[in-house]
Amino acid sequence: MRKYVVMCAGLSLTLAFTGCKSSESAYKKAYEKAKAQETVQQSPAESEQNAIVAPVQEKAANDVKVVDNADNVQVRQERVSLVNGSGLKSFSVVVGSFSLKANAEGLQQRLRDAGYDAQLVKNDERNMYRVVATTFDNKADAVTSRNELRGKYADAWLLYNGAH
Repeated sequence: MRKYVVMCAGLSLTLAFTGCKSSESAYKKAYEKAKAQETVQQSPAESEQNAIVAPVQEKAANDVKVVDNADNVQVRQERVSLVNGSGLKSFSVVVGSFSLKANAEGLQQRLRDAGYDAQLVKNDERNMYRVVATTFDNKADAVTSRNELRGKYADAWLLYNGAH
C-alpha cells in the first residue's frame, strides 16, 4: 500500500512539472510576432523623411501684434463679440465657456449677484459663449483678478481683446 502511495505521488509530481513547462513553439511564436511588429514600425529617421511639412508663410513685421508676456502668464486671443455687458477692455478674465446661451447667462447672473460686472461674449468661430467676470486695461491687474477667481473657478483664464 505504501508503495502505491509513493508511486502515485511521484507520478503526480512528474505530471505537474511537465505540465508547467512552456513549449518551444510558444517561444517561437512570440519571437516571430515581435519580429513582424519590428519590421512594420519605422525608425525615427524614416519617419522624418516621410513627414509632411507645411510651407512657410511670410508676414510683414507690422502684421504681428506683440502681447507682453514677460511674466510668463498664458493669454488667449480670440475674436469675440459682446452679447451682454458694458464692454471689454484689453485683458479679461473668463470663468466659464458654454455652447448654450442659457447656461452662460445663468453663470453671468450668479457673478452679478456676487458683485461682479459680469459680461457675456461669443466666439463665433467656435460657437461658444464666454462668461467674463472682470476686465482690465493692463495685464497685471487681470492676472491678479484671475488668481483670486481661481479659488472658486479653477479653470479661469485670460482673454486678450486685440480689437480694443
